[in-house]
Amino acid sequence: MAGKKIEIYDTTLRDGNQGEGVNLSLGDKLDITLDLDAVGVDFVEGGWPGSNPKDDEYFQKVRDLELRHLKIVAFGSTHRADSLPADDFFLQKLIAAKADVTCIFGKAWDLHVDQALRISPDRNLELICNSVAHLKDSTGNPVFFDAEHFFDGYKSDPGYALACVQAAVDGGVERVILCDTNGGVMPHEVGNAIRELRKEIPGIKLGIHVHNDGGLAVANTLRAIEEGVVQVHGTINGIGERCGNVDLTSILGNLELKLGYECLPEGRIRGLTNLSRKVWEYLGIKGPSGQPFVGPSAFAHKGGVHVSAVQRNPDTYEHIDPALVGNSRKILISELAGGSNLKAKLSNRYPELEEGNAVKNILNEIQDKEHSGYSFENADGSFDLIVRRHIEKYNPPFDPIYYRIYSPSNEVHSDSDGLIEASVKIGIDDHVELCAAEGIGPVDALNRALQKTLIEKFPVIKDLHLTDFSVKVVNSTEETAAKVRVHLEHSFQGEMFGTIGVNVDLIKASWNALIEAYQYALLQHLDFVAELDPASSTDADSSHRKSAS
Repeated sequence: MAGKKIEIYDTTLRDGNQGEGVNLSLGDKLDITLDLDAVGVDFVEGGWPGSNPKDDEYFQKVRDLELRHLKIVAFGSTHRADSLPADDFFLQKLIAAKADVTCIFGKAWDLHVDQALRISPDRNLELICNSVAHLKDSTGNPVFFDAEHFFDGYKSDPGYALACVQAAVDGGVERVILCDTNGGVMPHEVGNAIRELRKEIPGIKLGIHVHNDGGLAVANTLRAIEEGVVQVHGTINGIGERCGNVDLTSILGNLELKLGYECLPEGRIRGLTNLSRKVWEYLGIKGPSGQPFVGPSAFAHKGGVHVSAVQRNPDTYEHIDPALVGNSRKILISELAGGSNLKAKLSNRYPELEEGNAVKNILNEIQDKEHSGYSFENADGSFDLIVRRHIEKYNPPFDPIYYRIYSPSNEVHSDSDGLIEASVKIGIDDHVELCAAEGIGPVDALNRALQKTLIEKFPVIKDLHLTDFSVKVVNSTEETAAKVRVHLEHSFQGEMFGTIGVNVDLIKASWNALIEAYQYALLQHLDFVAELDPASSTDADSSHRKSAS
């Protein structure tokens, strides 16, 4: 099927917005519209005019966007049974939206016609045909029809489900989208229904819109395309009501890279990972790490045998080149790792690992620490410091001496509004610095005090920002004597990295992780400075590189 065009119709802004915990603002919706256009998606369903003020405003604001490829779709339903198309409020709103395309849904399952709409089967056919015809005549633009519950309707009464599709065709529809609205259809049922439909109504141009309640949304969509469907409806990252819609990132990866279909403009699929992660950020949700094609763990390798094989030939454990979708390979370090993991991860950065016993010693320390509760899979900062110590490249820019926490709850009189105060003492070169700061909670207070202490000597530290903080009990059977593992994530000069601390004392574990974050960030920066000016590196090392600003 190389070269055959499949239209991509995104409904993240409408159907995806119905997912639990999803609430896109107007600004989010407009930004995602631009992101979809940049990737080259064909259609975006902006919302349902008349259903809420946000969707009404979207169709006004979206006209101001300079879109190069994307067509805007307004979504709605057939007209009400007790009104004429010209008098129906929602059809009027669809016309007023002035979208490039209108898509309406109607019932294709006799159960819904009888029990939800409570009208006759013939009247339902009239609603479908008349609504499509009225919208087409009034807008002059294409009209799509979502045959809601088509596959359930086909199982219940094949003749009536096909009649609903024929009614839309009679009204002048350009695409009929077959919907598995309940998400429970099986792939063979999808294939059989579409095959019979195309026999009965030759030349019809079909779309597919499935939900994932049976975990088969991708399989059902691909099955539909095998039967000649030309348009796919779905959402970025598969967000949506209940178990979600089909994930367009998986569909695009499979269609373009595995089956040879044309979906996006040439080369645009490389933006898939970035698009996925942007949408998760808009939602304020951390997506599944193992999300196919685009997840941060989609090409992560942990077992030493796997890493060794991938280094020789990536095809051994990777189904595609991750760069094709804008993703990257990730080598994980843990007690399961072998020397190949270390060399693969660090060969360019620390070529001296090839010599001596450094690799063996590093692995031994990793295994010992993980046995005591550490986890280095997402703690590249802490891992890097271990490596530096073993290859004698650890020259810490400062030395932590102690910290203290002061809680206003222990004071008789306090006017601190619940803020926590922390003081830290550190050594820099031959000097000792002591600073205090307030924060919302002890970790925030420690972070502020540490930054305050270091920033005069190392102004670059203002670019270090704490982005995530998580705590996990390591040995829960010990109850209140259990260790806790604190994982911190920071951003620094365009890099995201993690550090880790383990202790029976939560504050102590947090302090250790925080110190390692500052040490790692400064060492990274100092290495960069030394690369820019190698002649100054010797003097810089001897004085903890005083010019690190």
